[in-house]
Amino acid sequence: MNFLPVFLRLAGKTCLVVGGGSIALRKAEHLLRAGSRVRLVAPDIDARLRELAVAADLEIVERGFTPADLDGVACVIAATDVDAVNAEVSRLAQARELPVNVVDDPALCSFIMPAMIDRSPVQIAISTGGQSPVLARLLRARLESAIPGSYGHLGRLAEEYRERVKQALPDVDTRRRFWEEILDGQAAELVFAGRLEAARELLEARLEQFDATAPRGEVYLVGAGPGDPDLLTFKALRLMQQADVVVHDRLVSAPILEMVRRDAERIYAGKARAEHSMPQESINQLLVRLARDGKRVLRLKGGDPFIFGRGGEEIAELIDEGIEFQVVPGITAASGCASYAGIPLTHRDHSQACIFVTGHRRDGGEDLNWEMLSHANQTVVFYMGLDNVERICTSLKAHGRAPETPAALIEKGTTSVQRVFVGDLDSLPGMIADNDVRAPTLIIVGEVVALHEKLAWYNPGEEIT
Repeated sequence: MNFLPVFLRLAGKTCLVVGGGSIALRKAEHLLRAGSRVRLVAPDIDARLRELAVAADLEIVERGFTPADLDGVACVIAATDVDAVNAEVSRLAQARELPVNVVDDPALCSFIMPAMIDRSPVQIAISTGGQSPVLARLLRARLESAIPGSYGHLGRLAEEYRERVKQALPDVDTRRRFWEEILDGQAAELVFAGRLEAARELLEARLEQFDATAPRGEVYLVGAGPGDPDLLTFKALRLMQQADVVVHDRLVSAPILEMVRRDAERIYAGKARAEHSMPQESINQLLVRLARDGKRVLRLKGGDPFIFGRGGEEIAELIDEGIEFQVVPGITAASGCASYAGIPLTHRDHSQACIFVTGHRRDGGEDLNWEMLSHANQTVVFYMGLDNVERICTSLKAHGRAPETPAALIEKGTTSVQRVFVGDLDSLPGMIADNDVRAPTLIIVGEVVALHEKLAWYNPGEEIT
């Protein structure tokens, strides 16, 4: 480790910037945001610096650098395009034991300026020791996308209650468990949702009755999308990392399960046609029991929980039992798989409506409204219809759909083993047998399927037309 990461308190102190160009402007802005007064010395001054001086605590000295410029300053930044000047600023500053940074020259620096993520009062600094500022910025961009801006509000909430919590909970371990619950639980989620007053009310209530030994669980009902891990939402990823136990179905891909917190307990609750590892009623009761044991339970479902995912049944049980829960939508299979197959679900010239329907019918249940599903100029997407594809095609034709109506099968859509089979209502059943098509497979019927040949862009596996 070539540099010790530190945070300097510069509020109200004078800092020197030597240089008058765009880099000096950026450094001056950083210092001003930290609350410091900035003295800037350079013979040529960028017009944007002059504008900044009007609105901020920035003093401009329009001449070359002199040793006297170091008098009374707390830190120094050299940002000129003249190496000799930068070296002289560094030498003189270090002789006075002043912190000095020379832009793009780590050898002349006693401190370096990291890439920063500002969620004040939360701050994250990323450094490569001055060796690759571009890499530091790329890492910052990745972290920016994973850390909600609301973390600043969460930090201020903790700052607001810090002393009260310390007085109410003098034991260090008890206080730590309290803050873990607040900062990694429902109160934090309320902050992220913009419900600051509700978060304060919850924090107040928990502080009054906090018992470090009492279990308090919660259920996260999260849509995992159709298979590609990159399609997960930021909120889904965050909750996947804080869950104590995950209850997942068979449609959740292995790469997505790998993104769940490593030490979380995993419980498989998958369902396939005529093969239920766990009945729905048992799943509902399992979620309640785990939450009552104080667990943070991740109920991870393929696609979206509220589109043929029985999510409504699960949260109804949670509501009846008084269990806290959150619902995180996911990209449903129809949208994800169709997009990756190059099949738009709607199109001005071909389809003015789109219908999602389950192709799997409960024994003894009512049949589908085939007359409505057979209208022209619409797209019909069948979930879980692979075993009933012959009945689907026959019924659509019997109610007016032409035998040559384009139809597609998308097997394991959005994954690295996706396969797309394009035909029509006459040929689709035979294509399944000929190509050993297996679940999960989505069926799309409608004129938009004909656009696949032109619009297909994602072709990792075999494609048959």
